[in-house]
Amino acid sequence: MTLVHKFIQDNNRYMIDVNSGTVHLIDELVYDILDEDKLKSKNELLNTYKDKYTESEIIEAYEELEELIKEGLLYTKDLYEDIAINDNSKSFIKALCLNVAHDCNLKCKYCFADEGEYKGCRKIMTPEVGKKAIDFVIKNSGPRKNIEVDLFGGEPLMAFETIKEIVQYAREQEKIYNKIIRFTMTTNATLLNNEIMEYIDKEMGNIVLSIDGRKNVNDNVRVKKDGTGSYEKILPKIKAMVEKRDKTKQYYVRGTFTRANTDFFEDIKHLADLGFKEISVEPVVLPENHELSIRKEDLPTIFEQYDKLYKELLKRHKEGKSFKFYHFNIDLNGGPCVYKRISGCGAGHEYVAITPDGDIYPCHQFVGNEDFKMGTIFDGNIDNNISDKFKKAHIYNKPTCKDCWARFYCSGGCQANNFNFNGDIHIPYELGCEMQKKRIECAIALKVQMMENKAD
Repeated sequence: MTLVHKFIQDNNRYMIDVNSGTVHLIDELVYDILDEDKLKSKNELLNTYKDKYTESEIIEAYEELEELIKEGLLYTKDLYEDIAINDNSKSFIKALCLNVAHDCNLKCKYCFADEGEYKGCRKIMTPEVGKKAIDFVIKNSGPRKNIEVDLFGGEPLMAFETIKEIVQYAREQEKIYNKIIRFTMTTNATLLNNEIMEYIDKEMGNIVLSIDGRKNVNDNVRVKKDGTGSYEKILPKIKAMVEKRDKTKQYYVRGTFTRANTDFFEDIKHLADLGFKEISVEPVVLPENHELSIRKEDLPTIFEQYDKLYKELLKRHKEGKSFKFYHFNIDLNGGPCVYKRISGCGAGHEYVAITPDGDIYPCHQFVGNEDFKMGTIFDGNIDNNISDKFKKAHIYNKPTCKDCWARFYCSGGCQANNFNFNGDIHIPYELGCEMQKKRIECAIALKVQMMENKAD
């Protein structure tokens, strides 16, 4: 099992103790003598590196590493495996993806939902179904006080009147049951107007606004039904929505990069130059035969883009012009809770998706696959076999993940991507893994360098 991971980012060398999460900025000598599973003997290292370093240099570095091992900061033991394997506790739902609209007014070429068609099953959720979903999540949240409900589509604002009724009902119920329900929304921004923006700003804890970057990039894939681009229509609305959010209210502009724009660093920079401070541009996930899908041969170019982004973020930080990039957010002081670290988003046991018909699935990407239908909000029962299967699909039951240095950062990857590419939620989506590991390295290096600059 990998206990130590070392990497080079922009000519600086880093070491991560995988199980404790401790990160060290190290020199070339330490980088050379560290192995991923154990520290070799002093004599072996002296013999191996006698032509590169002096004996006293090797001994000094060796003794420093021995001290870190004694202090429990290097080659530490995994504290979570026994907890995960022996966990028989009851799961409670803490988050809901509410598919208020299986419909969309755009035809994005990479859409997971059949370009908004939902395989000919366009449908808007009724207020009655939405209210029943709120009842369902409150009932199944157990002792959890905080509940998150993501209003999703398609395009959720096509169901704006339904949304208002659902939110009003939730506000009434949270008082009765002593819960806090936080709403979020993901929208393509086409339907935003003053009334809707005022409402969203008041009621949504987070708002995700979809735009893919530069005009030519966005308009190549995020198209209207007549085939024309959406950039000119959505950009002013996104700007207006963001301007309403003060510093205490969350938002981010979210894009997708495809094989058509593997130079996506330029799209991130474009969004930052427009004044957006919270940005996410994520890789598309499509079957390999799709013209926009990312292939293995694209990885070197993609990694170069992340390297450019690392340098740009560091430069802007020094200039006092920082922006946040979603995939580079990382906490070096503990990070998420144990269960988040080993099982990710909690799809299927802590998080579920509900369709306009009230059907329950592990997440929105499983919707329509009857093998993963967990029940309905009307009978109120969840298929415990499916729920247990997802709960147990943590990193210790994924052989590839168990020995991977990034296991506590990616938590085994997206279960839907794993299934869609490999037919098994236990087998990680390989391309996703490679990109994730590169992002983690960049994120760790960026955090360390920012802390170093602050100390100076």
